[in-house]
Amino acid sequence: MGILRKHKYTLGLMLTLLLGWLFCLPSNLFNDPVSTVVRSSDHSLIGARVAKDGQYRFPEMDSVPSRYKQCVLLFEDEYFYTHPGFNPISILKSIRHNLTQKTRRGGSTITQQVIRLSRKNKSRTYWEKCIEIFMATRLELKYTKEEILTLYASHTPYGGNVVGLETASWRYFGIPSHKLSWGQSAALAVLPNAPSLIFPGKNDASLLQKRDLLLRKLLNKGIIDSMDYDLALSEPLPQKPLPLPNLAPHLTERIRLEHPGKQIQTSVDKNLQMQLNRLAQQHYLKLRANEIHNLAILVLDVDTRKVMAYVGNSPSSAEHHSFVDIITKKRSTGSTLKPFLFSSLLHEGSLLPNSLVKDVPTVVKGYQPQNFNKKYNGAISASLALSRSLNVPSVRLLQQYGLDKFYHKLEKLGFSSLDKPAAHYGLPIILGGAECSLWELTNVFSASASTLNHYVANSSTYRTKEYTPPSYLLEEETDFGETQFSAPALNAGSIYHTFASLREVNRPQGDENWEFFDSSQPLAWKTGTSFGFKDAWAVGVTPKYAIGIWVGNADGEGRPGLTGITAAAPLLFDVLGQLPKSGWFQEPFDDLMPLEVCKKSGFRSSPFCNETEEKYLPKNGARSPGCPYHQQIFVDATESFRVNSGCYPLEDMVQKNWFKLPTVVEYYYAGGHPEYHSFPPFLNGCSGEDYAFMEFIHPRKNEEILISKDFGNHAQEVVFKLAHQRPETSVYWYLDESYIGTTEDLHEMIVPIKEGAYVLTAVDNDGHSIQQALQIQLANAQ
Repeated sequence: MGILRKHKYTLGLMLTLLLGWLFCLPSNLFNDPVSTVVRSSDHSLIGARVAKDGQYRFPEMDSVPSRYKQCVLLFEDEYFYTHPGFNPISILKSIRHNLTQKTRRGGSTITQQVIRLSRKNKSRTYWEKCIEIFMATRLELKYTKEEILTLYASHTPYGGNVVGLETASWRYFGIPSHKLSWGQSAALAVLPNAPSLIFPGKNDASLLQKRDLLLRKLLNKGIIDSMDYDLALSEPLPQKPLPLPNLAPHLTERIRLEHPGKQIQTSVDKNLQMQLNRLAQQHYLKLRANEIHNLAILVLDVDTRKVMAYVGNSPSSAEHHSFVDIITKKRSTGSTLKPFLFSSLLHEGSLLPNSLVKDVPTVVKGYQPQNFNKKYNGAISASLALSRSLNVPSVRLLQQYGLDKFYHKLEKLGFSSLDKPAAHYGLPIILGGAECSLWELTNVFSASASTLNHYVANSSTYRTKEYTPPSYLLEEETDFGETQFSAPALNAGSIYHTFASLREVNRPQGDENWEFFDSSQPLAWKTGTSFGFKDAWAVGVTPKYAIGIWVGNADGEGRPGLTGITAAAPLLFDVLGQLPKSGWFQEPFDDLMPLEVCKKSGFRSSPFCNETEEKYLPKNGARSPGCPYHQQIFVDATESFRVNSGCYPLEDMVQKNWFKLPTVVEYYYAGGHPEYHSFPPFLNGCSGEDYAFMEFIHPRKNEEILISKDFGNHAQEVVFKLAHQRPETSVYWYLDESYIGTTEDLHEMIVPIKEGAYVLTAVDNDGHSIQQALQIQLANAQ
């Protein structure tokens, strides 16, 4: 106790020093902001962004390359592995040198330099040197030698805003640090030691002398042989910093926002990304001749839902918004949602793939959709309507399926961009009235393909989270949810038949021989064009890959010829050509069943269908309606006239099954189908009152006709048009019981009319009549 009292101040000082030594290091030695670094699936650097403080400072390295390690140890700290954090001999030599020479010499070990870097290179005084030594010994206890060397390599400045070995390796030589040669490693080892040489490209003679002296030491120590030495001497010195790789600039910027200051290994295939960058450049040069300046490409792996390539925009200019990441931006969907309506109808069993759907002039509460070519087919198979992207059948099918139901189906599929109620979009949602991003759209196609693949490969089961968003993070495990037997959104059978229909889409112009290679690389694909030619889409899917293309102007300017088939589809097939072949989808037999269908109508066969065939169709198709277009009629012995028992002997009547479309449908259908024959006329004296001989085409029921208010109260011409079973019949037209004219063959009247309410009547030679109320209204009238 006496000894403790006698030396209490000394012991107190020693205890204080011990505690100070134990706790002299901060928990994190370096808190500097770091660059966001993006790597491809093979760990190649594909992009980086400067740190918040303006420095290019990559995240800390995992290890130090062997060549650089041997260079820097021989040059900076030859006894690194034996000293306790400082080298007394080197310190004494530096003190003697500084007292006798004009130049300054440091004598610091690598451990001391790490401390100095962590203390932001404070002024070099003897007191500061003591602090460095004090902290360096503690650093040696806390970290291994390899960890200390890694800290040094990660935080050493290399001139300008270049910090760390990995950054310097890319900025000065354009390669990762593990690929540095002996000459390059030696140059970077000596560079931080000389402040006057810290700007490569200047003072090359001094830098060259230092590097070559180090190479000579490596040779003398037997670390390199004479051949390596001669080769290293001939290597050029680093010059002005090189630009960092920037293969996926928009993805890199997205990662900077979502994972700032992190080193992210993505799922991007570097070689594919480079190929698609080249394709983007080529197509941009073609498109800009039509003042189309932007495009985007996204490729997903169907099974993993990982991003394989990400071209966020074309290589245009800032004037044309080249910095905008189009992949994440919402744009009008055009016709790209039509496949999901088709699938939904098949899924619930209300439609079969080849069932005839109506393609006639249609008005729904004042909304009148039109096909792109402004023509009508009368009736067309649903699959062909989809592959030709016809608008009128799509709107009619949406009305049949239900707007609200389809809206909620889209939500289930993962279209999160639908942020307004269904009524806001209305029926035009199927033609581009809604918006989504290329990210969402490509993913839904990919998820649908994945649903089909999983069903076939996993005992006819589905996954609850199949439509989960894609990911660009290589190591992130995608959560597809639990396995179940019910489909979360669309069943496998409906998806398979939708893809089969989309496989039949016509290829773009200039690719006339596509049939010859299509069998080796089949694709289910869909194009879309928004109103005003502002957005051109092309999305395709194989069992392995999903490809999304958008072409247009980022500022929304429309251009003639900016359509999915002409602007986006050629790029889609060029991208497809860069991908490995993946065959076609396997049939999901457990979700299909043989159904007898009517050959002519595509509906489930009825007793009156003469020609039927068996097809493997979605099981729910068993609930679909039977053929409504085959009817049983009776004709006379010559089969030239329709008859009934009230006007013709029963024993002479002939029973016939007849394919008959509604009057207005057959009006358009017959023109493209010369084999089609309407019902024969009734024999004189036989009644046909139960048969609709004619039907108005324009105006449609409940349609308001708008006329321009510029003409004031003057009458304007309006077109009235109808379809008749026998066009050669004369039709007499009346407006409010006033006769206005007669038509034959082409039953179309052009009538001057003013604003008001009217009744339009048409009567044929046989006394059959139809009547409809009209409402003529001034445009923009309040």
